[in-house]
Amino acid sequence: MVVFPMSHSKDYIIRPDPADPRLTERVRGIDQTGQPIETSVVVERALTIFLNGQEIVTAMTIGDYPDYLAIGYLLNQNMLLPDDVVTAVDYDEELAVVVVRTKRKTNYEKKLKKKVQTSGCAQGTVFGDLMEALETVTLPDAELRTSWLYALTNTVNTTPSLYLEAGAIHGCVLAVEDRPLVYMEDVGRHNAVDKIAGWMFQERVPAHDKIFYTTGRLTSEMVIKTVRMGIPILISRSGFTAWGVELARKANLTLIGRARGKRFVALAGEQRIVFDQDLAYVAEESAKHRRKAAVHDD
Repeated sequence: MVVFPMSHSKDYIIRPDPADPRLTERVRGIDQTGQPIETSVVVERALTIFLNGQEIVTAMTIGDYPDYLAIGYLLNQNMLLPDDVVTAVDYDEELAVVVVRTKRKTNYEKKLKKKVQTSGCAQGTVFGDLMEALETVTLPDAELRTSWLYALTNTVNTTPSLYLEAGAIHGCVLAVEDRPLVYMEDVGRHNAVDKIAGWMFQERVPAHDKIFYTTGRLTSEMVIKTVRMGIPILISRSGFTAWGVELARKANLTLIGRARGKRFVALAGEQRIVFDQDLAYVAEESAKHRRKAAVHDD
């Protein structure tokens, strides 16, 4: 199990590497004046995930951390169980295939025929029995101090990232109090979530005291995956969907959206919030680090 130091260091265990040449390409074009330009664009690759001998899904991804992505995807689809023993994770970069092997025998032929398309971008799907699985999850009591929230969002927004380098990408962060631990990015926010879920499973990281931050919308899929991971607090700089709010309230998940600068809105689990930060000492978000958001948030 990973042991985190009790210091207030802002050092990440995993963070984006915008200088990685595998993740972006330089592309030439023209701007609005017709002048030639060269800009960075995110690379998108197909990755096929197998569970033992069965093909499960092909996802579009930036290609980093395929092992965490595969394990997290299978966990969040309720195909890999929390107490499963993973005997190997084999990745073939040339074939773009990752195989997760477990001690338990698996066969999900019937399950693969029963899918519900969600609002997630790219390959976001949840299977029909996931809603039933949520009923068995009890989220722990936890605390969210507003001083942690403001410090965390500021740290995340100013961390060098693929978004700041090239855009067209989502980010997710696992944190404890105001300390970000793991920051994953991908073309679909669900992929970034799954990478963190896979990392937590592999490193045996407990979820009861963690905070999950995402740049994407707070949809039903985001709520379902956060609850399944056992994390009691979900924060986004973006907005909500009605079903996402309904599910969060049923699951007792603290759901905070539109977290930008001094502002945020909590629509579920408000009892966990401790208002300990004087807003006079909180800076507004700088234009340099702003991401897209709903017009009414501007």
